[in-house]
Amino acid sequence: MDKFKKQWEIQHNWQLLFPFFGILILGYSGFKISNAFLKKYNLLLVILIAIIIFYLLLKVTLFIFKKLEKKWILDYKWEMIRVFMVFAITGSSSLYVGRPIIKFLGITKENLNPIVYWVLFIIIGLIFYQILLVSFGWLFGQFKFFWEFEKKMLRRFGLKRFVD
Repeated sequence: MDKFKKQWEIQHNWQLLFPFFGILILGYSGFKISNAFLKKYNLLLVILIAIIIFYLLLKVTLFIFKKLEKKWILDYKWEMIRVFMVFAITGSSSLYVGRPIIKFLGITKENLNPIVYWVLFIIIGLIFYQILLVSFGWLFGQFKFFWEFEKKMLRRFGLKRFVD
């Protein structure tokens, strides 16, 4: 355990929650992916494939951590897990927030061309994604990181006047 704490620069035991939840989220994702493809098969097969997918997701995530560790400026390595969790929660939440708003506005696949519908869906989802990203970043104690990330993203969208 000491080796793990040293590797992830964990000073307090409460910080172990982030690797724990990160692994839990990866396991859940592996199960959901496996179950989506193998619903009709035996649960044991689904779990076996979920373990394999979990392992692959873990390898990909650790590879991404190494690449982003140099690019993102964070105080400790364990904070990267927090950042990834914020991105995951924000992405899912923006869909849950965007769907009812699109229905409220009367935008459906039936009354619009499917291409127009999906473009509007993405635009509305992206607007809420920006708001939720900073909000969840604040909740997870990473407001400064996500505010800088948000300003950079808005500049790329050509909205410099809103940032400066």
